[in-house]
Amino acid sequence: MGAVADGHNEPDGHDEGLQHDLMAVLTRRRALNLLMSLGAVPFIAACDGPAMSQPEQDRSATGPDGAMCVKHPEETAGPFPADGSNRAHGTLANVLEQSGIVREDMRPSLGNAASVAEGAVLDLEITLQDVSSGCAPLAGYAVYLWHCDAAGQYSIYNVEAESYLRAVGVADDQGRLKFRTIFPGCYRGRYPHMHFEVYPNLQAATDYRNRLLTSQLAMPAEECRQVYASVASYRESVAAFEKVSLERDGIFRDNTPAQLTAQTPVIDGDVRSGFKGRVTIGLAARA
Repeated sequence: MGAVADGHNEPDGHDEGLQHDLMAVLTRRRALNLLMSLGAVPFIAACDGPAMSQPEQDRSATGPDGAMCVKHPEETAGPFPADGSNRAHGTLANVLEQSGIVREDMRPSLGNAASVAEGAVLDLEITLQDVSSGCAPLAGYAVYLWHCDAAGQYSIYNVEAESYLRAVGVADDQGRLKFRTIFPGCYRGRYPHMHFEVYPNLQAATDYRNRLLTSQLAMPAEECRQVYASVASYRESVAAFEKVSLERDGIFRDNTPAQLTAQTPVIDGDVRSGFKGRVTIGLAARA
């Protein structure tokens, strides 16, 4: 799915649109109604087997420090991943195999390109934790992070000559890794977000089929308003942001309050001094 004529991206919603979402809901409802009509629901409830003490979608754990980690839901990678799973302009798009992709500062394009993505600076710290092992840190795991620029465009796909705002990082002994990037813009049909994939190690992070989790981060609304209203490079984001919300977004609206909280980085700072964000990504790595 590419850019539309006015330069904005089409929504990458569960990237198949409202009709797809409605059909999924109707299918689930029809299945439930059929089970109930057959009297199957009581039968299922009475079946022997281990009871699930916690719905899979709400899976969480508590660490030694008392802090909770929540399993992040699977989300679409969208049409612009550049992880080897699709093509851009007739060529397989895979920055994971490019020299320099393992980096902290993801604002410059890779290779010899001199371009640097403009926008409000954001230093993002990610902590990877295992919800199946008491929030244990996932040392050595790798994260591929990517997102749109201030104008709502994705490098390689919408901006063919650039490869900025894409990077891979490796977690330290505490499960932490850092990226320096910019605050992502907002485009039509999507709430402001970042995409990421988690891999078991750096060696595995060259082939999208090795990913353990594909998900997204939601940007906090207050900082979105602040950035879009005060930084010129985000001027196209202002109108788009007025028409979206986290609760109605085609990706995030399916998630529980606990998941949405976990998916939203805590961000401090301002446009002048720069922003610092932190987020914990939970996955059941040892389940």
